[in-house]
Amino acid sequence: MNNIGVREVDVIVIGAGQAGLSAAYHLRRSGYEPDRDFVVLDHAPRPGGAWQFRWPSLTYGRVHGMHSLPGMELTGADDSRPSSEVIGEYFAAYEERFGLRVHRPVDVAAVREGEGGRLLVESSEGTYATRALINATGTWDRPFWPRYPGQETFRGRQLHTAQYPGPQEFAGQRVVVVGGGASGTQHLLEIAPYAAATTWVTRREPVFREGPFGEEEGRAAVALVEDRVRQGLPPRSVVSVTGLPLNDAIREGLANGVLERQPMFDRIVPEGVAWDDGRVVEADVILWATGFRPVVDHLAPLRLRETGGGIRLDGTRAVRDPRIHMVGYGPSASTIGANRAGRAAVTGIRRLLGRQREFAT
Repeated sequence: MNNIGVREVDVIVIGAGQAGLSAAYHLRRSGYEPDRDFVVLDHAPRPGGAWQFRWPSLTYGRVHGMHSLPGMELTGADDSRPSSEVIGEYFAAYEERFGLRVHRPVDVAAVREGEGGRLLVESSEGTYATRALINATGTWDRPFWPRYPGQETFRGRQLHTAQYPGPQEFAGQRVVVVGGGASGTQHLLEIAPYAAATTWVTRREPVFREGPFGEEEGRAAVALVEDRVRQGLPPRSVVSVTGLPLNDAIREGLANGVLERQPMFDRIVPEGVAWDDGRVVEADVILWATGFRPVVDHLAPLRLRETGGGIRLDGTRAVRDPRIHMVGYGPSASTIGANRAGRAAVTGIRRLLGRQREFAT
């Protein structure tokens, strides 16, 4: 290429959370050298992926299903420490141990078609030309805010899980928590002892899962998410299809009425939320525990989206462009799924680059 100031590499990894670090590890094991053959770009200011932004009251002992990164176990962690600290330190040690040399903080603005079959990755530290790309940007930077009539008239405070500061800030307040997932129930159970009143609102009746959740159940849940991705539909989270584990904390919340679910309100009024049957719940705070959407806007110039709104994948490979692999997207948006996806993406990229070299010679 003749582009002045454009640096050429074989692979760019965007994101250094669980999925991105797993991919970088497998690239390294496959003989690719960091900062020579591949580069890892991370938007976050420090190691830890999205975990570094979790609220302080989410201790490591309350984290559901955290799996160690490949090649290095997370052992001896203090369950009482914030998960942001424990996992942040673990990711930092992992990067150092395997010499992954993550570039941060680096924002990726766009990925475009370049010359000679390469992709141009435009970032805040310059432009890269790459033969393949692993997108591991996750969802944390794109919280989903539903829109309801009258939302702008509410006199109280509205915030999202991404901004959740911990339960003490809601002392003496009337709080409406919207969302039937794990975050919504955790917020409610934490806030209830401090708040003047709590109300739990969900679009669907929550499903509580009793008994063990083994490999067979896990595979079935992942298959449901994977089917949507194969069809080019926007992915749902794995958690959304597994239901809520009926643990002791949930049982207590159901027994004392904290987890008494109300159907979704019809509109927001200045003093709270309202239903068409005339019922109004007054509130000082509406906390939207309504999940996140994949961070993929930087890929828009490549036109990867299907008419259904999602990016269709074959495994981790984007069907519309075999140079691009998506990890931590759809069925791999879990810590164990991210590990497997990182390995699968690198396997696919090795085949792709091998074919490119054969063609070039």
